[in-house]
Amino acid sequence: MKNTIKLISIALLVILTACNSSEKQLQDNIVMYSQTWDEIINNGNLDAINSENFDENITLISSPENIVGIEAFKDYYSNFVTGFSEVEFSIVDIFGQGDKLVKHWTFKGTHSGDFFGMPGAGKSIDVEGTTLVKMKDGKIAQEQDFMDNMVFLQQLGIVSNPENVGIIDGIYKSFNTGDIPAVLAVLDENVEWIEAEGNAYADGNPYIGPDAVLNGVFARVGADYEHFEVVDVKLHDMSNNQVLATLRYNGKLKKNGATIDAQVAHHWTLNNGKVIGFQQYVDTKQLHDANNK
Repeated sequence: MKNTIKLISIALLVILTACNSSEKQLQDNIVMYSQTWDEIINNGNLDAINSENFDENITLISSPENIVGIEAFKDYYSNFVTGFSEVEFSIVDIFGQGDKLVKHWTFKGTHSGDFFGMPGAGKSIDVEGTTLVKMKDGKIAQEQDFMDNMVFLQQLGIVSNPENVGIIDGIYKSFNTGDIPAVLAVLDENVEWIEAEGNAYADGNPYIGPDAVLNGVFARVGADYEHFEVVDVKLHDMSNNQVLATLRYNGKLKKNGATIDAQVAHHWTLNNGKVIGFQQYVDTKQLHDANNK
């Protein structure tokens, strides 16, 4: 009986030692992994992609083909280090089992440099994703990233947000119902608004910010016109988060009762669901003649 108890005690000790050792290795992997990527991305230290931190056959699972080897891996991530400034890379959560890790991460930055051949455009990036990781002998051996690539491409301006047309359509509908606060709510705080050259309201170009647009354009339209509306609106989705609108202005001036039916085009630029740029093109001669009858 004593021998049996002794054997059980030894077995439990071996199991506990193995579990503790496995748990320690997991925690060491998590610490090493987190520190390595913080050094690479946040500190911009590409030299941290080396044989001390990565297996010599480090593999990034990707399409159409995998990235294999330390130098190829370094070349790939150099695009992120040199392509973005004001970088904030955070590991939201990381856990694992054995030599496998899972991390939830966020990446923010400004596209200011060359990124896979695309010159910096000043676009702000804010994306998140998950990475599956395999470790080997305390080194990073394999990674596979999962993220919403469409959102990433939209933020870079390569692919337009499919919601852009709906946003602009909502602006025109709100304007026609007199819901100016709803229009202003869609304008970025630093929106650049430009009225057509020759238009009386172009005297404040460029209007910067919603308040400037409200006071310099919308308030003046309300003061000058007995009624004013946009009609025959047709919206055309464009690349780089731009929308072209063709429409007409219908209105009646208060001071002389003159009416307008002017042909108009608006060029809108959006970023993350907000209008950051507006350019008006309009038959300014008709507007001028109506004001001077």
